[in-house]
Amino acid sequence: MEKNYSNYDLDNLDVQILSILMEDASIPYTEIAKKLIVSGGTIHVRMKKMEELGIIHGSNLIINPQKVGFDITAFLGIYLEKGSQYADAVEQLRQVKEVVELHYCTGQYSMFAKIICKDTAHLRKVLNEDIQGLKGIQRTETIISLEESIKRQITL
Repeated sequence: MEKNYSNYDLDNLDVQILSILMEDASIPYTEIAKKLIVSGGTIHVRMKKMEELGIIHGSNLIINPQKVGFDITAFLGIYLEKGSQYADAVEQLRQVKEVVELHYCTGQYSMFAKIICKDTAHLRKVLNEDIQGLKGIQRTETIISLEESIKRQITL
C-alpha cells in the first residue's frame, strides 16, 4: 500500500542504498549493509519504508529485446479525437502488449507511446490492426529508432 508523503526527504543512507541497488538490484541486503557499515535490518527497514512511500516499486529483470528477437523500437505520436477519450484510449492501449510505455503529453500529440516489435511487418500489423482502429484515436505518427544511445535512471 503506497503512502503519499510529499515532503519526505531521502537522507544520505537512503541515497547510498538506492545508488547501490540501481547499479545491481540483485545485491543482497546483507552485502549492502556491509558496504555501508550498518545492520542488514537497517537496510530492510529503509527499503520497506521507501517502498511504502512509493519511492521504489519492486525490482525488475531487464531483458534485451533484440536478444529475444524484437529488433524494432518505435515511438508513436497519437492524436485523440477528443481529450476526454484519454482514459478509454489508455485502457485499450494497455491491451496491446507491444506498447511498453505510454505518456499523456503536451505539444502536438495527445499521447506518446514506445512500442517494441519483431520486425517491420510486425510493426505494420500492430499499427494497422491493433492501434489505429482503436476508438478515439484519430491518427498516429511513427518514428523508428535506429539506435538507443543512452538509457539510464535518474541519478540521486
